[in-house]
Amino acid sequence: MNLLVKGVQSALKQREISRRHFWGWLNAVFNKVDYERIKAVGPDRAASEWLLRCGAKVRFLGLDHWHGDYNVLPTGPLGRFKIQAIDATDSCIMYRGFDHLEGLQHVEEVKLRKCIYIEDACLERLGSLENLQESVFIMEVVSCGNVTDKGVIALHKLRNLEYLFLSDLPGVKDKQTTVERLKTALPRLDLHVDLD
Repeated sequence: MNLLVKGVQSALKQREISRRHFWGWLNAVFNKVDYERIKAVGPDRAASEWLLRCGAKVRFLGLDHWHGDYNVLPTGPLGRFKIQAIDATDSCIMYRGFDHLEGLQHVEEVKLRKCIYIEDACLERLGSLENLQESVFIMEVVSCGNVTDKGVIALHKLRNLEYLFLSDLPGVKDKQTTVERLKTALPRLDLHVDLD
């Protein structure tokens, strides 16, 4: 009987591993950058499609509501709708798709909450984009288990950042030094930290 139980447990474990592998592969497909699509519809529309495909939401400049349904993205003349805010809560965005952010000029707010694929390289990429260095004022990084001190410190390049909320980041080990470095680099920053 013990052998049967162990056999069933092993089969269930293999099934779960196989399921995770499938979802990881599908998420990587969703994050693939189509540079021809960006040229055809513009960076804001292409980035919106990417974000919504991955389960995130966007808010466009001049509109009050969030768009989370890929099938009802607003249409209009090329370049009419500009992304102002990104809420990637529980989404599957990953580094592979961050080239979609390259041409965005109006993003003021970015929320990364419970994003299992967000890692240091993502925050470094975000901080390295000159357009976002100028436009992002508000940022949240919460419950992203792959983010370490290195990724958080990379946010200092967002030179106009006014509000930053950091919470539940177990990879951040030297909290005091990380916070001090951010405050030194961004003296106007309203920093809220709950990393215990």
